[in-house]
Amino acid sequence: MVKLAANLSMMFNELEFLDRFAAAAAAGFSAVEFLFPYAHEPDQIAEQLERNNLQLALFNLPPGDWEAGDRGMAALPARRNDFERSVSAALRYASVLRPHRLHMMSGLADRTDPQAVATYRENTTHACQRAAEHGLTMVIEPINARDMPGYFLSDFGFAADLVTELGLPNLELQYDIYHRQILHGDIIRSIDTLIGMIGHVQISAVPDRHEPGSGELDDGRILRHLDASGYDGFVGLEYRPAGDTLAGLAWRQNLGF
Repeated sequence: MVKLAANLSMMFNELEFLDRFAAAAAAGFSAVEFLFPYAHEPDQIAEQLERNNLQLALFNLPPGDWEAGDRGMAALPARRNDFERSVSAALRYASVLRPHRLHMMSGLADRTDPQAVATYRENTTHACQRAAEHGLTMVIEPINARDMPGYFLSDFGFAADLVTELGLPNLELQYDIYHRQILHGDIIRSIDTLIGMIGHVQISAVPDRHEPGSGELDDGRILRHLDASGYDGFVGLEYRPAGDTLAGLAWRQNLGF
């Protein structure tokens, strides 16, 4: 059975962030993920994880100035120093929180720009080497241009080729079913093709990013196929509840999860 992780940046938004951990545990989750923990001290978050007996599936490296439009810095030649500082900041949190994976955002850049590509490759290598010192795995995630216009890493083929070419033992693919459907479709076959490099999965309904089972895909079938494929990692529920988070969790019973 797939291991579901509630995304606390998007779910349980009826509550303050630190109160969402108990709410997730009370709703039956044994794991959580979130985007950015940096508004709170790592010890505060660790306390909530321990108190509620929750595993931490994943969080993101600092993306830069989100409010100013930053969406990561890994592909930005002018932001190398900022990127390296973001790696250090994430590892400081990870040393306390012990996530299963860290996600590195690429930033907004032109993927046809050789300098951006070279910077991304070099920064990916740097991040993985630093993460390896802590026994951690880094994941990269293609994100569709409808949700994030101008995002550098917006192609699964490019991401898969990079993972293969760099050959870093702690670099894997973050496979978001929502982004994959919008970018390329062909979900089932692509899972079969990419399963050997998938380190983390996320799901939400297409096209509105609400609860699984509420959109155009057979999300139950996809999750069962993922399970049958041998994937034993977490599936992050990175969806926006259409209404109340708890009421929306009926999808789990409806789809058999």
